[in-house]
Amino acid sequence: MVRSFGWDAGGRARAIYLIAILFSAFQVVTAAFSPLSSVVVRGIHVGFLLWMSFLLFPAWHPGRRPWPGIAWVLGLGSFVLGLYHWVFEADLIQHAGDPTRLDMVVGTLTLILVFEATRRVMGPALPIICAGFLAYALFGDHLPGGLAHRGFAASQVIDQLGFGTEGIYGIPTYVSSTYIFLFILFGSFLEQAGMIRLFTDVALGTVGHTRGGPAKVSVISSGLMGTINGSGVANVVTTGQFTIPLMKRFGYRPEFAGGVEATSSMGGQIMPPVMGAVAFIMAETINVPYVEIVKAATIPALLYFGSAFWMVHIEAGRLGLTGLPKAECPDAWAALRAGWHLALPLVALVWLLFAGYTPLFSGTVGLALTAILILGMAIALRLTGNALRIAFWVALGLACAAFVKLGVGVFFAIVAVLALGCFIVRGGRQTLRLAVDGLAQGAQHALPVGIACAIVGVIIGVITLTGVATTFAGFVIQLGGQSLFLSLVLTMFVCLVLGMGIPTIPNYIITSSLAAPALFQLGVPLIVSHMFVFYFGILADLTPPVALAAFAAAPIAGATGLRIGIQAVRIATAGFMIPYMAVYAPALMIQGGTALDVSYIAFKALVAIGLWGAALIGFLRTPMTWPERALAAATAGFLIAALPLTDEIGFALAAVTIVWHLWRGRRSAQA
Repeated sequence: MVRSFGWDAGGRARAIYLIAILFSAFQVVTAAFSPLSSVVVRGIHVGFLLWMSFLLFPAWHPGRRPWPGIAWVLGLGSFVLGLYHWVFEADLIQHAGDPTRLDMVVGTLTLILVFEATRRVMGPALPIICAGFLAYALFGDHLPGGLAHRGFAASQVIDQLGFGTEGIYGIPTYVSSTYIFLFILFGSFLEQAGMIRLFTDVALGTVGHTRGGPAKVSVISSGLMGTINGSGVANVVTTGQFTIPLMKRFGYRPEFAGGVEATSSMGGQIMPPVMGAVAFIMAETINVPYVEIVKAATIPALLYFGSAFWMVHIEAGRLGLTGLPKAECPDAWAALRAGWHLALPLVALVWLLFAGYTPLFSGTVGLALTAILILGMAIALRLTGNALRIAFWVALGLACAAFVKLGVGVFFAIVAVLALGCFIVRGGRQTLRLAVDGLAQGAQHALPVGIACAIVGVIIGVITLTGVATTFAGFVIQLGGQSLFLSLVLTMFVCLVLGMGIPTIPNYIITSSLAAPALFQLGVPLIVSHMFVFYFGILADLTPPVALAAFAAAPIAGATGLRIGIQAVRIATAGFMIPYMAVYAPALMIQGGTALDVSYIAFKALVAIGLWGAALIGFLRTPMTWPERALAAATAGFLIAALPLTDEIGFALAAVTIVWHLWRGRRSAQA
């Protein structure tokens, strides 16, 4: 893999850098002004993804000698194939469903290149699964019993996967070429501007000096990073470089430190507004407003991070760990005063989304506002006198506010003016380079997500063509007729198995296509059924034996990925409890019920999570005995269940557990 590229690198790395900038510029222009049809944008988007994939991963296999010449041939050829939809757009529409010989050649080559690019970028797991679905489409008519389909010609399969809107150019690629790319670019710009440092300083300043402070810093900083960066593994290797050694230095075991970082980083994918970009795909898939997805995810996300925070707190109490010296922690208020402007794009983004604007428009404006802040700060900091600076920011604010009336073009005009101004002020060119680097890094970060969206279109296309999801749904529904709980457990294991080694987006697409419809037919609310499979798909990255996030933390922590995965499962206890609670009490995801109902179920979830965590760690106010731990675990079980009288029994047992523990601890202290 080409691990770094830029303008100051060699000739080949400089060429990749320019291609990445061109890719980002194409996405921003098409998002802002829509000069091309959606199908054409998807085709060129996939062409860019394949081009960059072969250039950044030129070797046939990791450890082998790269073949730059062949990589350029494959990359350029892929991009040319992506232009096929633009050049022959009218012809493809006219003979839709009846592919020509040239269409068959282009579709077949595109499929082969998508499979190969995915293998190089993401490893063999996802291509193997997709190849299994492709084989089922081609040869599934020879299978016995209910698994067989009526049979399809190769031309039908290629037309479905290579040219229709249900294959590699389906909804995942549409979302990748619009919302996802913009939001990844948005996060890249904020990272370039110093958002990671701001998050870390705020977390250190607020909880760094408390009991178990270093681990709490990991939870808070990873949660904040999740608002702008939807990649859990990327969060592990960025924030983990700082938080894991810090936790080890203050007495946490290496495997526990790695588990904390893996759990917190993966939680970023359920934290609104980005949610690993799955929120946008979910909204398009089930045809509900994006805001409804965010509302449903908010309370569970807060419970998830609250659970992780609680687990590291009681683990620190069990081990007697203290926090950082107060003098070594930065001043959180000083960090906010110095970097408050970095939060403005995020605040504007959330406001736009909840004000009813589309994610595409909101992401475009948020991206432009981030660029304005980066470039504007370079100019404002070099103006002499507070009056001039205030006048500059007031004028800039008024110009930004005008976008509501005058459109996105005004924003980009402001960006162009500020970019020109950066050539004039001293140090402005370095800031301009920072913004351009953000474009290149954004394209690189979008690569694994985009290529995954393209290849999972094979699964969606095969499911749509053959109707295999109906067979699986029928089995789950038959089981659910006897017990909804057994159906949920089966669905959970399917999501955990299918999610092993597969990133969040393809994981959600696969599981939601197979399992979510069955849960919906069993009476589970639509959003809750999709959130159920989404949550367990994410937890697959924490669950051994694969546990991608745990293995990403392993070299930093100095422990095996298996041990880190076991600790991550303990810490992420809320992630396993919340989906079940939401099925039996949809008010947890704000699906029905009054504000009082939502408050009650959230409080019940907090009590259940608190007692379950204490039972796992073996500590509350003081070390817990085994009978206390068993009683706490049973209490949590009663609170999770939604059967008659279970809540009453659970709250009564919770009171008994806490009083007994406090009484025994006081007697032990007196003795």
